[in-house]
Amino acid sequence: MPPTTTLPTRDSVLRPGDPAPDFTLLDQDRNEWTLSEAASEGPVILCFYPLAFTGVCGTEMECVTKEFSRWSERGAQVVGISCDSFATQNAWAEQMGFKHRLLADMHRAVCKGYGLFWSDLNVSSRGTVIVEKDGAGQLNVTWSESREPGEAMDFDAVLDAALSS
Repeated sequence: MPPTTTLPTRDSVLRPGDPAPDFTLLDQDRNEWTLSEAASEGPVILCFYPLAFTGVCGTEMECVTKEFSRWSERGAQVVGISCDSFATQNAWAEQMGFKHRLLADMHRAVCKGYGLFWSDLNVSSRGTVIVEKDGAGQLNVTWSESREPGEAMDFDAVLDAALSS
């Protein structure tokens, strides 16, 4: 499936109970990653961030990598998503030693479709969305939050939300 280039645009972040749009993006190694396939294995935590190689974004992604085993032990998959290219994502992942996938939303379709687009800078805004498949196999948002640019995610709150959904 080719990378997603369009989704219906939302003005605000998707909320718990909303259907989650499926998408395919390239990761930092230029491999295709599809949400519906990943969600077949358990909850998926989508961590949207504005720009690689910046302070708060780096802190968030370092946190995910440092606690990688806590996420995977609970069957959750965490991915970072920004509008940076896969090449930028790859350089950043290598420099920082990230263990998780970083997805390249170069067409801005996913951040717009999830209501996490920062139009002033033409990049993703900061936010986290947990997606799971329901009994009928439909993708649904089980938890979400949008944060200010300088506000990092509360790792424990997100992990707790992933476990309780």
